[in-house]
Amino acid sequence: MSKLVQAASYLPSIKEPKKEQSLRRMLTWTGIALVLYFIMGSIDLYGANAQSVEQALQSLQTFQTILGAQIGSIITLGIGPIVTSSIILQMMVGSDLLPWNTNTQEGKIKFQSAQKVLAYGLTVIEAFGYVLSGTFGNVAGDPMLLFLLAGQITLGGWLIILLDDMVQKWGFGSGVSLFIAAGVSKAVYISTISPLTSAGELFWTVGGNPVGHIIQFFLTFQASSIIPVIFTVLVFATVVYLQAMRVEIPLTFGNVRGFGQKWPLKFLYTSNMPVILIAALVSNFRILGTTLAGTNGCSILGCFQGGQATSGLVAYLSAPQSFVDGLINGTVQMVGTGGLMHVLIYLSVYTLGSIMFSIFWMKTSGQDADSVAEDIQQTGMKVPGFRKDKRVIKKVLNRYIPGLTVLSGAVVGLLAGIANITNAAGGGTGILLTVMILYQMYEQLAQKHMEELHPALKDFMS
Repeated sequence: MSKLVQAASYLPSIKEPKKEQSLRRMLTWTGIALVLYFIMGSIDLYGANAQSVEQALQSLQTFQTILGAQIGSIITLGIGPIVTSSIILQMMVGSDLLPWNTNTQEGKIKFQSAQKVLAYGLTVIEAFGYVLSGTFGNVAGDPMLLFLLAGQITLGGWLIILLDDMVQKWGFGSGVSLFIAAGVSKAVYISTISPLTSAGELFWTVGGNPVGHIIQFFLTFQASSIIPVIFTVLVFATVVYLQAMRVEIPLTFGNVRGFGQKWPLKFLYTSNMPVILIAALVSNFRILGTTLAGTNGCSILGCFQGGQATSGLVAYLSAPQSFVDGLINGTVQMVGTGGLMHVLIYLSVYTLGSIMFSIFWMKTSGQDADSVAEDIQQTGMKVPGFRKDKRVIKKVLNRYIPGLTVLSGAVVGLLAGIANITNAAGGGTGILLTVMILYQMYEQLAQKHMEELHPALKDFMS
């Protein structure tokens, strides 16, 4: 452990504040991180081939949206290394390959140190992988260009890791969530009401079709233009409704007769992390497939044409967005890309993958019955009618937490998959994550505001 923690201590990091931050200061630091993120996203890679970048944008659009990346800029990797390192460690700890108890302080330090070291290392590996695959132009025989491009991407990736660290310690939530929400919000605006064409010109000056679906609908009155907007609204409303659902366990204070409190367990128990992890895993498969395909266009994972997967595993891991048009036109096929089998495989990957990561996240983030029972016992509460005993509380919690963990993962995975198929604005998974992130930030803001208004409330909740 000491070697791992020591290695992590040599890497750049943000110091924690010496005293608790006020609401205004936390908002200020979060805003600063957001501004820096957008500034870095507008800094293009020096030496990159413009045509290669355009092709990369077409094939990696889903990756860019989900992982808060800006392909062709210095933050090409976005939060990819952070999430990928989390996926690897979650699976290793959850499967007991790494016998770390993340419910203890020692286990948490091990996990955080390993994730930090792995994230910095993966940034370098992914940066060189992108450049060597020809994503930003042919670098064969030009080592100076190779190191120039990879160095810029690596620097941007490290800065994103530091910004995430800053948001966690000085702002609200995490940079991972903030950058996803920022990137998706931008994509939603562009795909719904942007008057620009795909070439970046105003549609009424060049006579082309605007990118915004709402403007497209009023110009053409075609149902295919408004369907993504309708499903965006439906996903938004569904997630807000599900976020409000919860199971409440009645408890009483052991030392105060007649006074109790309900302990809430959210229906979306593991929140948005399972779908972030499965979406990142799927995106990494696509990136690997693109890298292996290279200039030939095909690899063991499948073939690409015009930046789009056309066959193989990567094709079935891509959202079958033509399925909705096929339903409208009555041309749905049973097999092949865009067919019913493709839809079933795609939804199964998202649903089962989210369930798996939901279970791993529950175990490694201190949301299991044992950890929650410990938290409840420390507040001095107990189950009515029973003596004050952690084992009793754990037994009651085990009736709900395992089921909520599986159901939560299944619901968010299935909802994200369906939203992706319907081509919801900003990407189905993206809009799902953004709504959940914004809802959580609203809850955190409301709680912080109440604590500042009523300082005694903080002592009670802690």
